[in-house]
Amino acid sequence: MKNIAQSVQNSEVSLGNVYVMTHSFFSDVIRIGCTTEDPENYAKTLSKKTPGDYTLVFSLQCKNPCKVKSQIKTYLNAQEYVNEFYQVTAEVAERLLKRETLRIPILNS
Repeated sequence: MKNIAQSVQNSEVSLGNVYVMTHSFFSDVIRIGCTTEDPENYAKTLSKKTPGDYTLVFSLQCKNPCKVKSQIKTYLNAQEYVNEFYQVTAEVAERLLKRETLRIPILNS
């Protein structure tokens, strides 16, 4: 998935979205990441470039989205499946994101 230009690799991005997605092939694995694009559009772009479909479960627009993602990854390290994928429920990831953004301000939509 290195070819996906919308993927955010720079931890210095000041504005963007942190997201939680599921994939149609995996019932117990989620993807957590950050993007500067609209997360719904990003899920559609990912789905076009891979087998199966991604579904956006939850997203937050926030400052420093990659820092938020990194902190969530730290919390979920034991559940890491591979790269940005974790074997944890989407509800747990959503709660962690909401809790972490209390420390890193989100933008009001």
